[in-house]
Amino acid sequence: MKKFFRFEKLGTNYRSETIGGISTFVTMAYIVIVNPAILSKGGFPHEASVTATIIAAFIGTIMMALYARRPFAIAPYMGENAFLAFTVCLAMGYNWQTALGAVFWGGVIFVLITVLKIRSWIAGAIPDSLKISFAAGIGLFIMFIGLNVSGIVRLGVPDAPVKIGSLSSAGPLLGVICIVLIALLMIKKIPGAIIIGILVTSLIAFISGAAHWPSEIISAPPSLEPLLFKLDILGALSLDFLPVLLVVFILDFVDTMGTLIGVSARANLLDANRNLPEIEKPMLADAVATVTGALAGTSTTGTFIESAAGIEAGAKSGFASLVTALMFLLCLFFAPLFVAVPAFAYGPALVIVGFIMLSSLKDFPFNDYTELFPAAATIGFMSFTFNLGFGIAAGFVFYPILKIISGRTKEISAGIWVLFGISLLLFIIYPYDKI
Repeated sequence: MKKFFRFEKLGTNYRSETIGGISTFVTMAYIVIVNPAILSKGGFPHEASVTATIIAAFIGTIMMALYARRPFAIAPYMGENAFLAFTVCLAMGYNWQTALGAVFWGGVIFVLITVLKIRSWIAGAIPDSLKISFAAGIGLFIMFIGLNVSGIVRLGVPDAPVKIGSLSSAGPLLGVICIVLIALLMIKKIPGAIIIGILVTSLIAFISGAAHWPSEIISAPPSLEPLLFKLDILGALSLDFLPVLLVVFILDFVDTMGTLIGVSARANLLDANRNLPEIEKPMLADAVATVTGALAGTSTTGTFIESAAGIEAGAKSGFASLVTALMFLLCLFFAPLFVAVPAFAYGPALVIVGFIMLSSLKDFPFNDYTELFPAAATIGFMSFTFNLGFGIAAGFVFYPILKIISGRTKEISAGIWVLFGISLLLFIIYPYDKI
């Protein structure tokens, strides 16, 4: 197995990979609760969505482990789930079966263009400045998520969208303590610093009463029958539904590409040209997971940015993804135990990882505004629209425009023109009035 996962080449071992895989799972286990809760607002059967979420995460992550052999985890995307539930189903009035049909077709298209190596060709055309911005933008994005779920930063009012949390409350205070603890452990170079911080903080929370002990440990998974194969494949091909289908496709297209490159940069998996070798494999894992997820009854899936937490904890190979996948499988029967970890215990892990991912800014092209402005727009849009897809698309739109204005059209590759067209189309057809 060591040879299969290339342990010697990557300089890793079972211990580091296991800790990394568990760290990734713990930081993204919230999806088991949050995804069904969001989808249920659009009419998706709630209990069945729990099982569908876990199955989609397991299938995608196990394929990432055994086929792509990368330390990335796959699960239903945040953002895309809200788009389906609140915009497509509630605001536009389509049923969830048709929404799943759009996810299915998006996945089928991804499979085709990945097999034909079109996606990898386009990914290879992305300029270095934007690749750097993906890593930094993801870092800032997950740092905000971590601060928010920990209660350290709260949503405010329209004129002041965010504000400081109540640090006199047990949850946010323990969140701050957890950040300091993980940082101290990492400074001391203690292996497993992230998972140790999460477990210690959780234990303190349970003992002090700041969080509840799990009411039960083992439970039978809810039936998948209400969702399984209930998607409306033909209904999603209707002419009036075409804009929705395009938005679903484009969001996943740019999300997956940006996340893969950004997280790979942190894992030092990019080559000398800042490209991910054999990128078709993780992309195909994403695509197949989206198709199977739609059949099971959940929203678009893709590589999770929380994979960066596992990478920071030591994950370098697909074995870590294997561990994460098995944790998701166990979650079918031990969900009460896994989801008992309070948000202020795993949120700080995201804050720490976000800090570290910002280190890519050291390579920022500060002396070339045609490179700097699109990269900065990417980071800003990622965080301030709270959507990775819009941030990445913004960079793809600004980059060729500024090159043209500066008289440097020759620096624009054919792949960038493709990304420009796709991204511009997203901003044109997105149903803003339905949000």
